[in-house]
Amino acid sequence: MLTLKHLFQNNDLAEMIMKNWSYDPESLDMFQYYRISSNAVYPFRDQGEVRLLRFAPVEEKNQVNLSAELEFLRYLRTNHYGAMEVVPSHSGTELVKAHTPWGTYYASVFKRVPGSQLGSIQLNDSILYSYGQALGELHQLSCIFKPEQEEKRRWTYTDVLNWMQEVLKDFPAETAALNEVEFLRRYFVNWPMNKHNFGLIHYDFELDNVFYDEGNQSCYAIDFDDSMYHWYAMDVEQSLDSLREEIEPEQYDQKKQLFLSGYWSKAGERYDLESMFPACRRFANLYGYVRMLRSVAEQWSHEPEWMSGLRARLERIMTEKAAKFGHPI
Repeated sequence: MLTLKHLFQNNDLAEMIMKNWSYDPESLDMFQYYRISSNAVYPFRDQGEVRLLRFAPVEEKNQVNLSAELEFLRYLRTNHYGAMEVVPSHSGTELVKAHTPWGTYYASVFKRVPGSQLGSIQLNDSILYSYGQALGELHQLSCIFKPEQEEKRRWTYTDVLNWMQEVLKDFPAETAALNEVEFLRRYFVNWPMNKHNFGLIHYDFELDNVFYDEGNQSCYAIDFDDSMYHWYAMDVEQSLDSLREEIEPEQYDQKKQLFLSGYWSKAGERYDLESMFPACRRFANLYGYVRMLRSVAEQWSHEPEWMSGLRARLERIMTEKAAKFGHPI
């Protein structure tokens, strides 16, 4: 999540950055449907086709990670996987470093994927099975993915733990969170790691980041911004956690098995995935906590009402997450 000061709508900034690509000038009214979280995303049209401009301040992002994300997307599409397609800029680059009066930003443009967000439609058994298949196929492709330059690969779960440790240095009172970092670092050292259970994951394969196209009865994934090298169980646990929020409790076990059946139909040889879920949940809980902590750290004397409300909501979520630190797995 971006720091709160970057969550303001700025149509002038978006339009300035968008000039690096072709667009229909009359489509600027689509900016009203913007969203900002880990990035700012502004929709527009080019020759009538919907495109998505994504950008974030350079101090909030890692250029190697962004370039690696785009490389992985090209790989997935080359292998006919349903993922976002990147649109090159006027200069032919997929990642633009844009200098503006508001600062310097990394930006890319993507074509809109077909279908509807899984979080906005009725999840029947066929769609749930397809959802699991989409994640299984993603992991199967990840098993054989080799980045063009090893030194420019996406960061790993270890890098993420190191990043969290660095962030927490600015918060000396956060001893419980720091202890959680060290606990997970030691815990993961003992896990088996091979090409069948560890690789480049999506990390955020939740219902709002997967679209289902009724026409071809298949799923399309978006928002690979949080990708990292981790155990595939991390993706599965995150997906099931997202599913749990949308399914009636008495239906969850049956829907979970549908998802997992779809997953294993594409992922390859089965292994004990579910025993890894508790530690994966601990990792996601801590990572979410540290990102929110960093986001809300800076405060201003005259914050708009929406920001004060968001800050209060994030602080409530952080309290819930902190209560889970230190528990045995």
